[in-house]
Amino acid sequence: MVRTEKGLKFKLIELSIRPGTLSTVAAAIVLPIFGAFLFFLFWYILSLFIRELPAPISTLKTLFDLISNPFYDLGPNDKGIGWQLLTSLKRVFLGFLIGSLIALPAGFLIGMSSKLKEILNPIVQVLRPVSPMAWFPIGLALFKSSNEASIFVIAITSLWPTLINTALGVSSLPEDYKNLSRVFGFPFRYYITKVLLPYSLPYILTGFRLSLGIGWMVIVASEMLAGGIGIGFFVWDSWNALNLEKVLSAILLIGIVGLLIDLLFAKLTERLRR
Repeated sequence: MVRTEKGLKFKLIELSIRPGTLSTVAAAIVLPIFGAFLFFLFWYILSLFIRELPAPISTLKTLFDLISNPFYDLGPNDKGIGWQLLTSLKRVFLGFLIGSLIALPAGFLIGMSSKLKEILNPIVQVLRPVSPMAWFPIGLALFKSSNEASIFVIAITSLWPTLINTALGVSSLPEDYKNLSRVFGFPFRYYITKVLLPYSLPYILTGFRLSLGIGWMVIVASEMLAGGIGIGFFVWDSWNALNLEKVLSAILLIGIVGLLIDLLFAKLTERLRR
């Protein structure tokens, strides 16, 4: 009888949990699908009134054709969409890495010194809002190569979120932490690695995430000017060929890849914070 009562209690608990769990899972799956349905429905209605706009079905067919053989190589001017994306991702990560190597130490220095902040803050605020494409001619003049110029543009436009967030995290360290470090006589290296860096890490990771997103947005416009190979050039080349199905397919791929990068970085951030 006791076992039966325990079994009934367990069943009641299980039943009381399952509906909520199922509804949460269903919402996580159904709502995004419903959102995608509304998006494609709106797109389809627009295509009925705008003849130049390809319908979702023809665009998705073109997208499927592109990803069905993504790594074909018929010469420098005819490569699969996979090579275009990989080239763009390589440029983005190189630019992001260079920008981060500049932004991190600069952010720490600005955050640790109020005088240095007063000196450098006007420069940061002047350079930060400059349009990414305004830097492209400077990159060409410096490096004489459109590839290096694209990486330069990504580096200089993506470093600002990391720099600002790092400086904010470092400067917001509570005075109690600083006083304890002085009382215990922590060496400067120990203070940086064991006190300042762990406290500032959430700010730094947020800066990294924003910088990477900016880099991925900038690369498309940069490659339109640079030419050669890359997802941005693919979009521009498709437009010149008046192939809007390819243009829209590339836009969908750019968005999907950007979403995947953000999700992967969010997961990495969660692990590092544990």
